[in-house]
Amino acid sequence: MPGMGAVATTFIAGVELVNKGLAGPVGSLVEFETVRLGKRTDNRVPKIKDLVPLAGTEELVFGGWDAFPKDAYEAAALAGVLEKEHLNAVREQLKEIRPFPAVFDSRYVLRIEAAHRKDCVSLGEATEQVREDMRTFKSEHGFDRAAMIHCASIRGLRSAPEGALRPRRVRGGAGASDPSISPAMVYSYAALQEGVPYANGAPSLAVDVPALVDLADDRGVPVAGKDSKTGQTLMKTIIARA
Repeated sequence: MPGMGAVATTFIAGVELVNKGLAGPVGSLVEFETVRLGKRTDNRVPKIKDLVPLAGTEELVFGGWDAFPKDAYEAAALAGVLEKEHLNAVREQLKEIRPFPAVFDSRYVLRIEAAHRKDCVSLGEATEQVREDMRTFKSEHGFDRAAMIHCASIRGLRSAPEGALRPRRVRGGAGASDPSISPAMVYSYAALQEGVPYANGAPSLAVDVPALVDLADDRGVPVAGKDSKTGQTLMKTIIARA
C-alpha cells in the first residue's frame, strides 16, 4: 500500500481485529456477504468466501511505502482513528509493519515534508526501486502474488501528462522525469509492470490515463477504484447537502 497513514493503518488494524475475533468483517463483500443459490425456498445462502477460492483474512500480510518511517502502530496512533482498546489489541501486529521509503514529489503534496523518501535521479529509477520493493516483500514472505491498494494522501490534481497518453511514451516520460507524472502514477506503473493488480483508493489520476489502462489491458492485470470512500464522499458532498 502506497501511503501508511490513517486509511491504510485502519484497514490493517481492522483485518487483524477480525483475525483475533474482536470484530466482524463488516464491509467485506467476500467475507461477510452471502449469495442465494437456487430458489428462495431452497434456503441455500452460503457466504461468498465459501464459493470463491480467495485468501482469507488470516492469510493476508501487509506492507507498503510512506514518506515517514513510523511503523504502522505509531502511524495509527498519530492518525487517531481507532479507539485505544482496539489499537492496543493489535499493537504487536502493527509494530511489525515498517514502510519502504516513498516516491515523493513536493509539487503534488504541498503540506508534507518527507523524511523517508527514495533517493533516485529519475522517475524511471524510482519505478525500478518500487518494483524491487515488491519483489523483496514477496520473497521475504514466500508469496507468489500480491495486490496494491493506493492509500496515500490526496495528490494535487493536474491534467493527464502528455507522456502518459500513449503507452510507448510512459517509459520515456518516467525516464526523463516528466514533472506531470505523479508519484501515484509511478506506483501504478510499477505494479502493472510486475503483474500486480492495482486498486486506486485516492481521488487521483493514479491509473486513469490511456497509457496505463492500455498497459493493464495488454498485461491482463486488473485495475479498479476511484476513492476508498467514494460512497461516503458522495453522501456528504452531494446528497446530504441537498
